[in-house]
Amino acid sequence: MFKIISFAKKQWYIMILILALLFVQANCELALPEYTSNIVDVGIQYGGIDRPVPEEIRETSLKAILMFADEKEAELIENAYVLKKDSLYTLDESRLGNTKKERKQGMEDLSTAMSGIESELFLLDQMSDLKPGENSKEEAVSGSDEKSGMSLDKESEETFLNDMKVLYQNAMMSGMTEEELDKAGLLDLILLLPDEQRETVVSDIQNILSDVMSEYKDLAGDALAVRYVQREYEAIGVDTDAIQMDYLKEMAARMGLLCLLSMTAAILVGFFSSRLAAKSSRDLRNQVFQKVVSFSNAEMNDFSTASLITRSTNDIQQVQTTQVMLFRMVAYAPIMGIGGLIKVLHTNLYLSWIIVVAVAAVLLVVMVLMLVAMPKFKKMQELVDRMNLVAREILTGIPVIRAFSREKHEEKRFDEANRDLMKTQLFTNRAMALMMPTMMFIMNGITVLIIWFGANGIDTGKLQVGDMMAFITYTMQIVMSFLMIAMVSVMLPRAGVAADRIDRVLKSETLIKDGDKQIADEEKNGQVEFKDVSFQYPGADDNAVEQISFTANPGETTAIIGSTGCGKSTLVSLIPRLYDVTKGSITIDGLDIREWNLHDLRDMIGFVPQKGVLFSGDIESNLRFGAAGADMDELKKAAEIAQAAEFIDSKPEGYQTPIAQGGSNVSGGQKQRLAIARAIAKKPKIYIFDDSFSALDYKTDAALRKALQKNVADATVLIVAQRISTIMHADKILVLDDGKLVGMGTHEELLANNEVYQQIAASQLKKEEMNENGKNAGKEER
Repeated sequence: MFKIISFAKKQWYIMILILALLFVQANCELALPEYTSNIVDVGIQYGGIDRPVPEEIRETSLKAILMFADEKEAELIENAYVLKKDSLYTLDESRLGNTKKERKQGMEDLSTAMSGIESELFLLDQMSDLKPGENSKEEAVSGSDEKSGMSLDKESEETFLNDMKVLYQNAMMSGMTEEELDKAGLLDLILLLPDEQRETVVSDIQNILSDVMSEYKDLAGDALAVRYVQREYEAIGVDTDAIQMDYLKEMAARMGLLCLLSMTAAILVGFFSSRLAAKSSRDLRNQVFQKVVSFSNAEMNDFSTASLITRSTNDIQQVQTTQVMLFRMVAYAPIMGIGGLIKVLHTNLYLSWIIVVAVAAVLLVVMVLMLVAMPKFKKMQELVDRMNLVAREILTGIPVIRAFSREKHEEKRFDEANRDLMKTQLFTNRAMALMMPTMMFIMNGITVLIIWFGANGIDTGKLQVGDMMAFITYTMQIVMSFLMIAMVSVMLPRAGVAADRIDRVLKSETLIKDGDKQIADEEKNGQVEFKDVSFQYPGADDNAVEQISFTANPGETTAIIGSTGCGKSTLVSLIPRLYDVTKGSITIDGLDIREWNLHDLRDMIGFVPQKGVLFSGDIESNLRFGAAGADMDELKKAAEIAQAAEFIDSKPEGYQTPIAQGGSNVSGGQKQRLAIARAIAKKPKIYIFDDSFSALDYKTDAALRKALQKNVADATVLIVAQRISTIMHADKILVLDDGKLVGMGTHEELLANNEVYQQIAASQLKKEEMNENGKNAGKEER
């Protein structure tokens, strides 16, 4: 995974931006369940009242609160409220502190102090209708305005009844009528008592309430206190329905903004992830291409063309797709998972064990899938390589296949490679297909567990409905995080294999090292000298050429001839450093070619390989391949020398005639002549013709050589040939046999004293031609 990310290290700034956006998205997603919980618990159950501190309170209610508060609490509460009008006090938060931080802390302290007192007062109001044996716990927070009793132990009940008698006797003595007594609450009666008697009664009631409060300890949050505030608002005449609707609207607006922000962040993450992956893939393709272009033939053979094509296309595409998923899903999953766990721990620990069960189940499924599917994913890239190799061999060898009537055999070979790949892909796809239903089963099972045990928690007062809903959402977010990681982890092995294959290309040691010597054009003459040169192909046991020494001078034609497989093409391929010599050295103008700058070295060589290679475009673009700045007259001159002008002019579009890929729409002879014209148009110091005249008839061959002798007389010319008629005019002929130089001289000299050359001549020339002293050959050329 780290290797896949490392391919995008140039776009580090985009990575940081994506991570920042992911944190924004995760925070928005994680905040939504909390708002849902608030809507249910505060907005619906508490009527939109989100704290136990009333904004407005009656004087009598404030006195009652102060009566049950200790000295410190009383001071804090008195300081927080100011008299407004008509015995109505208003909360003034500015009195809680000078700074925002102090005011926030003051509000928290005030909420804590008032919550406990208001809960006691609410229960005290319930106790005014005491009915021994009954429990009004649920009714206390149900929202009903009907008073109901609650159960007390015998001692508390007797104490309470005695205090009630004292209250009633004092009220009667104060002149209250029976009707006024019925309407008065316990607090009204307590306030009528003298101070000493009031303290005794309040102390008794607080002791009783402490026992009663223990019965309500499981009720979550500030349920009783908020219910007290709600009744206070109703007594004042505040529109509680409006408070509820305002709260719900505010929560809905906030959730809408969070959703919009989350959606925007998700879109931007997708955009930047795709952009990052596309850019890194582009850079990766460029790096791979530049590396492959620098490969010698040895590295090309080591990797194979089909494999390099797969690595440059399919493998990089696999890495690109995985990069997008890594930044969109894998990077997002831990943020969501950890954030969800933190939120769950802050919400309620009652159901936290379900999270452990969910994560364990998901990890178990992922481990099983990894063990089963990972080997298949690793094998898949090898099978893709194999299929590409077979397809390329078949497509490039169609003429031979048809000539030998092997269509059925090759169809069967391709079908085997195709079926092997299909079977592996089916296996991995089935594994992935099995994963999704399994994960959905786990998610649904977890939801059932949460609802089952959550309902029990709500019944026992350990959990609120909104908290349970938030818990379900957080759990799904955590499970989905692991699910996203699981989905990507199954794909990572294949992408990892692709990344390793790409990395192997990029880190492969190039055998051909670029030199640092740059030679000025005026110092380039083109003299080529082989000094005791030997070369062995990588992995071979024997040398392909051995101890070769000769000099090719400017203005001379040096020819190389020998039997098939004797090392002629190998020898000339060492000059442009398609391979490097194993032993000895090759110098151009006295400087070892390994010290030359590769661009300068190859720029002074016009190389025409055995197999003429043309590129898609037109004739003109192919001729300009080595001479981009040449004008049309120079291109036409090169075509005339190569004997290609006639067939070019015969085409309706002339030099703009389209050339298909590989030159498949021209004949073999035309292709070779265009390849020769391309080298001539370059006007190099050194010409290398590697059996380039083999597809030409004798007449065209002779005419081309005559034109070359006339127009490139100052250049060094090396010709590899099978036909003696092609090279008998050369100034120097090298005879190779089994990789060794067995003869060197002119045509006449070799005919006279070289057995190998005599055998080649005997197989190609008539006896009369062999007896010629060579002068006729010279006349034929002239």
